[in-house]
Amino acid sequence: MRQTTGFARLPDGGRIAFAVVGSGPAVVLPAWWVSNVAEDWHFDPLRRFIEGLAAGRMVVRYDRLGTGLSDRERPPETFTPDFEDATLCTVLDELGLERVTLMGISSGACVAVSFAARRPERVDRLVLYGSYADGHALGPPEARTGMIDLVRSHWGLGSRLLADVFGPSWSPGNRAGFTGFQRASADAQVAADLLALTYETDVRDELPRIRAPALVVHREHDRAMRLRGAREVAALLPHADLVTLPGDAHLPWHGDGDAVLRAVAPFLGIKGPSAAASEADAGAVDELSAREQEVLRLVAQGLSDAQIAERLVISPHTVHRHVANILAKLRLPTRAAAAAAAGRAGLL
Repeated sequence: MRQTTGFARLPDGGRIAFAVVGSGPAVVLPAWWVSNVAEDWHFDPLRRFIEGLAAGRMVVRYDRLGTGLSDRERPPETFTPDFEDATLCTVLDELGLERVTLMGISSGACVAVSFAARRPERVDRLVLYGSYADGHALGPPEARTGMIDLVRSHWGLGSRLLADVFGPSWSPGNRAGFTGFQRASADAQVAADLLALTYETDVRDELPRIRAPALVVHREHDRAMRLRGAREVAALLPHADLVTLPGDAHLPWHGDGDAVLRAVAPFLGIKGPSAAASEADAGAVDELSAREQEVLRLVAQGLSDAQIAERLVISPHTVHRHVANILAKLRLPTRAAAAAAAGRAGLL
């Protein structure tokens, strides 16, 4: 699918970058911690996930002020839940969206909750993935302070530590790609201040005020946002169902993203990916040799044959042969299709 981007202007003049994919009733994803709507579109698992949501829907994402393609200057007084709510409202108004479905992911779930509680007439339903009700419960005070200070003083080390929490089962290459993307999406000061906002946000009083039907989805072994937080969210919502999925990846497009799509598809009125197709992909990937799976992981990260050769200390010709064998065994036409199969099989 084709992604289009644009900018919404805040009342004070700051610009918020947004991206739109697909057409139909709007599903809006309030911005999570740090993002870049242009760069993350090149990440195959995320693109496949967004395209899955866009099956009959218009999917809207945006970057918070201070991150991604949005204006990078962010005044200290804007690190508040009220400002995040106003940002979401600005994006919806720019696109002329009066009533939408919100899908809040990670810290974006709190933004979705606040908006739905404050403006019930503008939200028809609510999906919350990897959510929490009280940021103070995400860890002991000394652990939260230590993480914020580490991100602020040593963004490289802080991003690597967060990658270990976000994706405990990731390969070293996946961790390196994730940390590099995070550091490019925001500077250390903004990243630390947004992390502090995550820990300070408490929506327990707003959850019972929501009248829209809600679906809470969470992976059982998510270390960034524990399952008990999702259970609290679902218990406080008046009209919510809770769906738990296996896995430990915090973001929905990592690991088995198709399973998340299948969980939300009936609620959103879209067609989810076939479980049989995903199982066939996983089985086919299991038949690859250990070296072929290693090459496939690097292909899925977007590395060229030359880059893979350098990483694995083999010749580019050998890499080319491995890629050809992978495509043949998986019966796939392109590297992009192989990368998507790797994501569905949980190699990322």
